[in-house]
Amino acid sequence: MTRPPGPRVLTDEALSELLGARHFSVLATNRRDGHPHLTTMVHGWDPQTRTVRFFTTADRVKAGHLRRDPRAAVHVQGDDVWSFAVAEGEAEVSEATAVPGDAVGREVLAMLPEPMRPAPEDERAFLERLVEERRVVIRLRVRRLYGTALDVDG
Repeated sequence: MTRPPGPRVLTDEALSELLGARHFSVLATNRRDGHPHLTTMVHGWDPQTRTVRFFTTADRVKAGHLRRDPRAAVHVQGDDVWSFAVAEGEAEVSEATAVPGDAVGREVLAMLPEPMRPAPEDERAFLERLVEERRVVIRLRVRRLYGTALDVDG
């Protein structure tokens, strides 16, 4: 009787590629009582600085959690349910964008995947909306990357 294959640990390079290839992830923050808070997010990955970036509104629960306790993790699923990457680290929450086109607004714009970016003629309105919504950027400085893949057929 042959044993089924076990999980294969992904290399740092493979984990980085997975984080960059996917735009949706699950962000885990810590509630005051210690329980995790999970939320699906659009993210951007910068492998040079090992930073995962998200944007949200200044008053969202996850932003409050991270201001109080910066420890967080991000889970990204691979091509199938058997592969994943996790990035752990400490996050910082920016100030809310205050002027259309300021540094925070431009950072949000830069992290959007191509299908979500506004057309050039709509960019000003998009940046104005970010100010109205009090958008902030969450920067998760990754200290640890891990994940596995399970090579199975079907």
